[in-house]
Amino acid sequence: MLAASLPATAQVLTTRPLSAEQQLRYQRCMDAVDNVPSAFQRCLAEATDDVPATDGPADAAPGPAPTVEASPLGDEPTLTETAPPDADASEPMSQDAIATETALPETAAPEAAVDAPTQAELDYEQEYQALYGDRYDPVADPTLPEPAQLPTSYDPWEGYNRRMHRFNNAVDRRVARPLARGYVKAVPRPLRLGVSNFFNNLGQPVSAINALLQGKPKQAGQSLGRFLLNTTLGIGGIFDPASDAKLPNRSEDFGQTLGVWGWKRSRYFELPFFGPRTLRDALGMAGDAPLSPLRQVEADRVRIPLQGLQLVDVRAQLLATDSLREGVEDDYSLVRDAWLQRRQYQIFGDRMLEDDDSLPDYLREENNPTVPIDAMPVLPADPGG
Repeated sequence: MLAASLPATAQVLTTRPLSAEQQLRYQRCMDAVDNVPSAFQRCLAEATDDVPATDGPADAAPGPAPTVEASPLGDEPTLTETAPPDADASEPMSQDAIATETALPETAAPEAAVDAPTQAELDYEQEYQALYGDRYDPVADPTLPEPAQLPTSYDPWEGYNRRMHRFNNAVDRRVARPLARGYVKAVPRPLRLGVSNFFNNLGQPVSAINALLQGKPKQAGQSLGRFLLNTTLGIGGIFDPASDAKLPNRSEDFGQTLGVWGWKRSRYFELPFFGPRTLRDALGMAGDAPLSPLRQVEADRVRIPLQGLQLVDVRAQLLATDSLREGVEDDYSLVRDAWLQRRQYQIFGDRMLEDDDSLPDYLREENNPTVPIDAMPVLPADPGG
C-alpha cells in the first residue's frame, strides 16, 4: 500500500479506515479554514475525536498524529498514526495535493433490487410471447379435470368411538393378545389352520343366503358348494378341498346386503369387545343371527368354549397386522379408515374387481378377519327348558 507524505509526518505505522461520519466532519473543518494546510492535523484530530480541537495545555507533548492513506485501488482513505514531526521533513504538500489525497470517495449507487427483471430478461419474455404466446399455467388451465376427491370417514359419534376404542385396546393388550400369542406358541400351525378352516366353513351358509339376496346366484352356489364339499370330504370343514376345486371363498353378511339394497353410507360404530362396525352392520347382525350354526347350539358347555376358541383364532390371525399399528400417532383413525375402506370394497368393489389380481393385500379377504356372528355371545340357555 502506498503511503501519502504529509507535512511534518514520518513513515506510516498503523492504519484504520475513516467512517463516513468522520470523513464528513473532516471535510467541514477544512472548508471552514479554506483548506489551509496548517489546519490539516487539527481537523483530522477533531474529526476522529482523538484529541480536542482547541482544549488542552499548550505545552502538552504532541502524540502520534493520525493521517490519511490513499489506496491505489480506489478504496476509501484510511486513518494512520504517524511518528512525531521531524525537523528534516520534506516541504509541505500543496493544497491541491492534500485535497487529492483526502478526497472523499463517491457514494456508490444502491444496488438494483434482486427481484427486478433486467432488460435482457424483459426482451426474452417479449420474444417468447411473440413465438409461443403466453406461458402455460397448469393451475389455471380450465380444460383439466377436477382433482380426485379422497373418501372421508363418516364418524359423527367419534367421541364415543374413541373412548370405546381405548377400552377395546386395553382389553386386547391384557387379555386377547396374550391368549393369541400363547395359542400360536402352544398349537402347531397345521392344527391352527384346521381350526380356522372349521370356523370359516360354518359361515358359508350365511354367505350363500346373503349372496342370493344381493342378486349373485353364482356366488351363492359357490358358497353352498364349499360348505357341502368341506363338510363331507373335508371332515367337518377341518380340511379345505373346496379351494383345491377352485371354489372361491367369499364372505357375505346381511350388513353388506343392506348396503347393496341402498344403505350405502352408514356412520362408524365401534362395539365393545368386538371392534369396528357401522350402524348398518350392527343392525345387520340381527339378520344373520338366526342363520348362524354355532349360535343354534343350545348346550352352553359346548357353544361357549367353541365361541371362545373362535375369538382366539381370529385374534391370532390379526397378530401379523400388529406391527403396522406400532408407533402410529393416531391408532384410532388408522383402524377406522382401514376398516371402512375394506367394508366399502366388500359391498361395492368386488363387483368390479372379481377377477382382478391387482387388489392390494390389505383389502383381501384372508387378511381381514372380522369377529363373525357365530362368535357373538347369546343368552345362556334356560336350565329348566
